[in-house]
Amino acid sequence: MREAARKLVTFAEYIAFEEKAETKHEYRDGEIVAMTGGSYEHARLTITVGRMLGNQLEGRRCAVFSPDARLRVLATGLATYPDLSVVCGKLERDPEHKHTMTNPTVLVEVLSPSTEAYDRGDKFVDYQQIPSLKEYVLVSSERRRIEVFRRQTDGSWTYHHTAEKGVTELASIGCKLDLDEIYRNPLEESA
Repeated sequence: MREAARKLVTFAEYIAFEEKAETKHEYRDGEIVAMTGGSYEHARLTITVGRMLGNQLEGRRCAVFSPDARLRVLATGLATYPDLSVVCGKLERDPEHKHTMTNPTVLVEVLSPSTEAYDRGDKFVDYQQIPSLKEYVLVSSERRRIEVFRRQTDGSWTYHHTAEKGVTELASIGCKLDLDEIYRNPLEESA
């Protein structure tokens, strides 16, 4: 049996669809793909890391954006909603849609079992095409672990990780993420 032909859409059609949708979608290879919802731990980690970065960046020309901020990789066309984006300097907008950013310095994804392979694989391949991106941060929602992929001056990427205890440094923005602070869950502590 022949597979049904895929209906590809333009970025403009995706934006029109997304503005009416009640849930978020990615624009990937000409297709509109529904994004899955996260767990409570995923949501808690996202806001905790965002708060920590925002506090450290206060007074600097950098801003932390929530998962509501859409990002587009101009080189590949991918449009998505990273868990957190940090932009330093001037915010650059997509030439086709002013409410879509294009120049993050740091991107953070909180890993979940349903998205981890994509976040580590195809999505990271797309993210590497963003000229302004200096660090890609993966925060585990299942164990105490933060991984950082850091772009070098020659364009290659190095891997750094912190597990169980310690502090992860984000060199590009001069911030630190303490695992004890990030993974401390006040709702699970004894009274």
